[in-house]
Amino acid sequence: MKCTQYYPVLMTKDVTKTARFYRDHFRFKAVFEADWYVHLQSVEDEAVNLAILDQDHETIPEVRRGQGTGAMLLNFEVEDVDQIYEGAKNAGLPILLALKDEPFGQRHFITEDPNGVMIDVIKPIPPSPEFLKQFAPEAVPA
Repeated sequence: MKCTQYYPVLMTKDVTKTARFYRDHFRFKAVFEADWYVHLQSVEDEAVNLAILDQDHETIPEVRRGQGTGAMLLNFEVEDVDQIYEGAKNAGLPILLALKDEPFGQRHFITEDPNGVMIDVIKPIPPSPEFLKQFAPEAVPA
């Protein structure tokens, strides 16, 4: 299968509020907008996309209609996690995990969107020697 694009679709009761959250805090813009669906694209990288869908929309199979986004964690790798962390705190976003360095090669923090979807904001950092051996050579964080 040749995939031409891949992006998550978050199902929610409040499309407008959820889309606004990602616009305001994670620099997305709408490239398609209806009351039941908003397709968002990063203002920095057009390959980074996220969609927001009304969980009751008729395109959802009836057996799953009405179910919101369950336990989910979105990862955003960024260049300056410290700056984004300060911005998130100043904006009053919930901080579920404070900014910290992990031995497996991440400096990160976790917040959440209005639906309870966790957002892990990450800057890759060099891993500890213990974790370094678990990486493929081409995947070692710098």
